[in-house]
This record gives sequence, structure tokens and C-alpha cells, in this order.
Amino acid sequence: MSLRIGDEAPNFTANTTQGQINFHDWLGTQWGVFMSHPADFTPVCTTELGRVANLKSEFTKRGAKVLVVSVGTKADLTPLESHIEWIKDVNETQNANVDFPLVEDPKKEIADAYGMIHPNANDTLTVRSVFIIGPDKLVKLIISYPASTGRNFNEILRVLDSLQLTSKYQVATPADWEDGQDCIVVPAVATKDIPSKFPKGHTIVKEYLRTTPQPNL
Repeated sequence: MSLRIGDEAPNFTANTTQGQINFHDWLGTQWGVFMSHPADFTPVCTTELGRVANLKSEFTKRGAKVLVVSVGTKADLTPLESHIEWIKDVNETQNANVDFPLVEDPKKEIADAYGMIHPNANDTLTVRSVFIIGPDKLVKLIISYPASTGRNFNEILRVLDSLQLTSKYQVATPADWEDGQDCIVVPAVATKDIPSKFPKGHTIVKEYLRTTPQPNL
């Protein structure tokens, strides 16, 4: 069965460029952004790793840790050696400092557990998957991109903001929402209860569509 939102993120123990980790222990009480890359030393992936490295402060302030797996490695190197050499290229070409772990997955066991290999696209390499995993170790978001298309990391940060907000308050975020904008009061909250739950005020657009200023600001 494919991994779905709400499922427990499969745990694993693996060697990484920063030593051996047990995924759940490594994540601890923080949020996780777990990404797959089709292969080391590929152009789009190189720009993505550099972008994530340069967004370190944004992930840190959200209490999120980044982990990367790439199953396509250089044939003349061990997987870890390949990752380490690739990081050097990323740092050089992207003016970055990659300091998050890249996971060794020579048997593709982690990639298979997360459904990162889509056989109709490529039966050996991972697509560009993104999994956001909560402190409860449950999968909160799954996005998959084709190998040809680089990820939008502003969108990933936006979704992380939404997930963290909606995990604490009875709100949802509307289309194109960004941090600081009004939210939607979820249907489970009765209109008569909104003032006590959301004292900043609210607007009734329709009985089923009620908005309120972002409650954590």
C-alpha cells in the first residue's frame, strides 16, 4: 500500500553524511522535511540542495529538520562517498553550505518504503518527492514532482507554516494563503462559539465560510 497522509512515517536506521541515524530518534520533537532526489551530480538536484542550504534559517525558525535521500550515486564511489563529493559541488556552484544529512540507501529500501520510485516514470530512480512529517511522526504532506522540474521551496515553507498553524488552532488556510493573512474557521466550530475562540474578530461570508485574523499573531 502506498504511503498516505496520516500514516506513520516509516522509521529506518541508515548511514548518512553526518553519521548513522535512526530517523524517528533523529527527528525528535521537531518537524521533518524529507526529500528524495533522482541522482547525485544532476543539475536540477544540485540547485535544490543549494537552495535548501541557503534557506537554513527559515527551516530552523520553524523547528524543521531537513533530510535527503538520493539512490543514484556514482558507480566508482560508495554511496556515502558519492554524496560527500556531490556536496562539495553543491557548495561550490550554489554558494552554499550543505549541513543537513544525505542518506545512504543502496538497496532502495527507504525509497521503496516511502513510495519514492514511480516505475512508469523511472523504475530505478526516485522522483522528486517531499514528505513533511510532524513531531508525532505522522505524514502531513506529500508532494511529488517529475525529475525535470525543480521544487518551489517558498511553497514548501508556506505549507509548513500552514500545517504548524492548523495543528494548534481550529482554522484552515484558504487558496494562496501566506503567513499573516486571514484564516478560515473550520466547520466544526459553531458560529456562536467563534468570538470566544477567536477574539480578534471574524467575518461571516457564508454560514459555511467564516474568516478570522491569523490567531497566532
